[in-house]
Amino acid sequence: MTEAPAPHATPFPDLHGDGLRLRPWDAERDTDAETFLRGYSDPEFRRWNTPITPVDDLDAARTALRKRAEAARNGTGVSYCVEDAVSGTPLGHIGVSRIDRALRSGCVGYWVLPEARGRGVATRALALTARWALTDLGLHRLELDHAVGHEASCKVAERCGFRYEGTLRGSIFEAGRRDAFRDAHLHARLATDPV
Repeated sequence: MTEAPAPHATPFPDLHGDGLRLRPWDAERDTDAETFLRGYSDPEFRRWNTPITPVDDLDAARTALRKRAEAARNGTGVSYCVEDAVSGTPLGHIGVSRIDRALRSGCVGYWVLPEARGRGVATRALALTARWALTDLGLHRLELDHAVGHEASCKVAERCGFRYEGTLRGSIFEAGRRDAFRDAHLHARLATDPV
């Protein structure tokens, strides 16, 4: 008889490559909740991102991570803690959300902790995730959007083969607000695009 999976089990594998390990976040692990909260509390993150649901304390971080685990169990999203492959030091986050099996599409997002910036972490994590999503996961299209003016994110997208497709008018919240909107640039990569 097969045992039922643990409540935090995910159908998605850990990913390894280019000096990184990507593993699903664990809401019940204190260090994961603390790291996730640090990422969401970072002023540079908040400059470019206003989450739909605020993550302002450890309880909110655990709730957010539990929702991501539920999405993984449902097969509609996966959220990874990006770690140094050797030391296990957390470096940031990357996830694929809005996975649509019928259209074979998804949307990728990422952030890097302040102390890990400038080391190519986002580029390496995005390249690893995109390669997996567009092959093993079987997606045809992977989208990425970022606030207009966020040049660092734009460069990461372009380095990983995500072509600029246009501007999404008023598609994301203004920094720190949920009553005003700003534009975002849309990038996408297809499974058929050259690497």
